[in-house]
Amino acid sequence: MRIGFDNDKYIALQAERIRDRIEMFGGKLYLEFGGKLFDDYHAARVLPGFEPDSKIRMLKQLIDDVEIIVTINANDIEKSKQRGDLGITYDEDSLRLMDIFRGMGFLVNSVVITHYTNQPDADAFRKRLDALGIKTYVHHPIAGYPYDIDHIVSDEGYGQNAYIETTRPLVVVTAPGPGSGKMATCLSQLYHEHERGVAAGYAKYETFPVWNLPLKHPVNVAYEAATVDLNDVNTIDPFHLEAYGETTVNYNRDVEIFPVLKAMMERIAGDSPYKSPTDMGVNMAGLAIVDDEAVCDAARMEIVRRYFQTAVEVKRSGVGEEQVEKLELLMNQAGVGMGLSPARSAALLKEEMTGAPAGGMVLPDGTVVTGKTSTLLGAASSLMMNALKGVAGVDDDIDVISDEVIEPICRLKTDQLHSTNPRLHSDETLIALSISSATDPLAKKLIDHIDDLRGCDAFFSVIISATDEKLYRTLGINVCCEPKYEQHRYYHK
Repeated sequence: MRIGFDNDKYIALQAERIRDRIEMFGGKLYLEFGGKLFDDYHAARVLPGFEPDSKIRMLKQLIDDVEIIVTINANDIEKSKQRGDLGITYDEDSLRLMDIFRGMGFLVNSVVITHYTNQPDADAFRKRLDALGIKTYVHHPIAGYPYDIDHIVSDEGYGQNAYIETTRPLVVVTAPGPGSGKMATCLSQLYHEHERGVAAGYAKYETFPVWNLPLKHPVNVAYEAATVDLNDVNTIDPFHLEAYGETTVNYNRDVEIFPVLKAMMERIAGDSPYKSPTDMGVNMAGLAIVDDEAVCDAARMEIVRRYFQTAVEVKRSGVGEEQVEKLELLMNQAGVGMGLSPARSAALLKEEMTGAPAGGMVLPDGTVVTGKTSTLLGAASSLMMNALKGVAGVDDDIDVISDEVIEPICRLKTDQLHSTNPRLHSDETLIALSISSATDPLAKKLIDHIDDLRGCDAFFSVIISATDEKLYRTLGINVCCEPKYEQHRYYHK
């Protein structure tokens, strides 16, 4: 993709602004992180040039001043809620995040289980954390939250929550996903700090919507598409407009809660430093855009991806049709349709011509390659091999993995492992390719070019298996599927 975002400039601007906030509050800041702290792939897709780990790299500039608190909603633990991009539950992702933070040298303070009402799975997770030597706290639901401010800002409200002992000036509060209680944890800490006579403040690290881009800019529309399940809606910040006469963009939940948040901060500290939700955020992303056209193109493609991902989820679950309808409206706003990606057209044409499920991929040079289901390989495997040949400059007609290598694996799957599908999934195909690379220079050449597929767009004419989808995402390939199954049956693995 054409670069449209200056990542180094962004990191420098964000770090500078956070230092300013710490000083503004007298040396202690609770910083709520919106979005993914470590692996923000949505931002990387809509702001080409943004690195998925930009936020954590920015924090590394402040590492000696930082400690991290991870929050997780007890109800999400109970429901085994998953991160859609990684396919793991929020509780497992909390452990993954802590490993990453510690591996990078950050001080991880603790895990806070919010909305706790003695949920059995939350209790089990807390015991697991205790066994791992991780400090845990529980925060309970507060009656009347968030509107009964007198009750919330009292010993029976925030006062009932456990106080988290912190030692550093910048306390980052993050979570595996939205609705985890980050803001409430920050405000609870502000209440306790004020009771102890400690000067402390609160701010939000925001990326989307971008406050200084137009309301209907494709990047901001893509944010609505990404949060369609949360009913987030971008809106003009009326508080900022009234206070400063400046038009800025925020989203409905922050605008709706701001009067309550402002009243809470006034009750806790006697005064609120913020006149608007835009004031509250630390977001320099808009100032690091260097090619608006490139960013707009990338964001439009992301909106279409979100449409297909949601349509597939509706097909799998049978619920959420209203989300698909909203995404259709967002595509209309952005002036794009389902056929935006050449990969989709190629995949559907290949299926029409061959009668077999097929896939298409746009390579870094703009070339589109296809693959279809065969006797030995599934569509995802076939496309993977043809894409690797394309980026490695290997003729498409050459069989890099011989049938003699593939057939024994197929027999193992059916005869010994009792699979009904003899064809190789894409991960099995890469293993076969890797084994072949030990003696075949051509196979090694393909293996050496796997990273060249990162950021490419792939599309399949049917819903592919979870195994294939996971492998593609692991390789950084943006994968979408037509919302239909290969076979008409009730159970699909």
